[in-house]
Amino acid sequence: MVSDVVTVHPVARVRGRVRPPGDKSISHRYALLAAIAEGTSSISGYSTGGDCGSTLRCLRGLGVSIEEVGRHPETGLEIRIEGRGLRGLRPPDAVLDAGNSGSTIRMLAGILAAHPFRATLTGDESLRRRPMRRVVVPLERMGARISSEDGRPPLTIEGTSRLAAIEFEPDVPSAQVKSAVLLAGLHADGVTRVREPLATRDHTERALRAFGASVSCVDRMVGVQGGQRLQGQTLTVPGDLSSAAFWLVAGAALPGSEVTIEGVGLNPTRAAILGVLARMGARIESSAAPDGGSAGEPTGTLVVRHGTLTPIELAPEEVPGVIDELPVLAALATHGGALGVTGAQELRVKESDRIAALAEGFRRMGADIDERPDGFHVRASRRLRGGEVDAHHDHRLAMAFAIAALGASGPTAIHGADAAAVSYPEFFAVLESLRA
Repeated sequence: MVSDVVTVHPVARVRGRVRPPGDKSISHRYALLAAIAEGTSSISGYSTGGDCGSTLRCLRGLGVSIEEVGRHPETGLEIRIEGRGLRGLRPPDAVLDAGNSGSTIRMLAGILAAHPFRATLTGDESLRRRPMRRVVVPLERMGARISSEDGRPPLTIEGTSRLAAIEFEPDVPSAQVKSAVLLAGLHADGVTRVREPLATRDHTERALRAFGASVSCVDRMVGVQGGQRLQGQTLTVPGDLSSAAFWLVAGAALPGSEVTIEGVGLNPTRAAILGVLARMGARIESSAAPDGGSAGEPTGTLVVRHGTLTPIELAPEEVPGVIDELPVLAALATHGGALGVTGAQELRVKESDRIAALAEGFRRMGADIDERPDGFHVRASRRLRGGEVDAHHDHRLAMAFAIAALGASGPTAIHGADAAAVSYPEFFAVLESLRA
């Protein structure tokens, strides 16, 4: 159990081997598809994070039988899900609580739109502030009726068994929105297509194929034929690259460091972080797993060592590929070089206003950072001194502040550090194990 306040002390270097927790994005998708498949699915390496637990809790509330078979501190959960088939979920007896998980509420909304009953999805205070019109609009076009609090949760969904296929182009690049529409389209009459303004992670497309569905991908147009029946599978979730990014940055930031990250997912639509880190000066070696991975998701090993850090600018078209990793990339820039980001206004509607909260926290630690309307600019013009910071109930900020704190001249007390459990409950224990 992570304390609400964790103090991180500076360290000269980090060294060791890490196996990151199961990929959050893939865990959500495997559980959702297993629930509407026919037969039993066994999933190993399922994320231990609170967000993925929210998905399981909501599915149980919809009549899905889920058994926890085992739990391992390194490789995560092993679960067994009895699928109920397309349109086989049961009306819930109570409001479904997605906790802090935007992935849960948005993607599950796509499935519930195809069930002819009423269901209400809500979440914690942070989730209830996040925008949902981006999924409400396409799902209503398909035939569902959805009420909300001015476009925010709770969402009350009146689904229908006769969804219409649509062609949809989101205003904002979002893998969650794409996934919600495709999951609804799996139940619709005809072919549902999503045209992406910029390519986003393709875990849903790969997962659909793993469960036996046919998915078309031409340029940035993704399509799925309605009525395809999914079959239960035995799957392994690779390690989460977004979680591994914290150890990649720690290894790159501190002279004399070397960290080996094993069993990590190397999906090309998630791997932009590796290119950005290389541009910033990190020395990273990548090797693919001998078996290539599982269910179309490539995995492998990464070794990171310290390099000379240099300033870079991230253009708006690069942002979607590293949107989750921007806070920890900013942490790297406090150790050396500089990082400028524009086109990242999406950060303002994450678990917190990540731009404002990141700038506030880094300033409290002594950083040289400018806040932009759609991003930030952080420079390593002086060494951090440490101090007291507030993670604003945001898991990625709690962990990014911890990585930045490793290079400070004094200790840093992180308030709200327990938010790390949303995606990486073991984070601070692993951090302690890497201290050299």
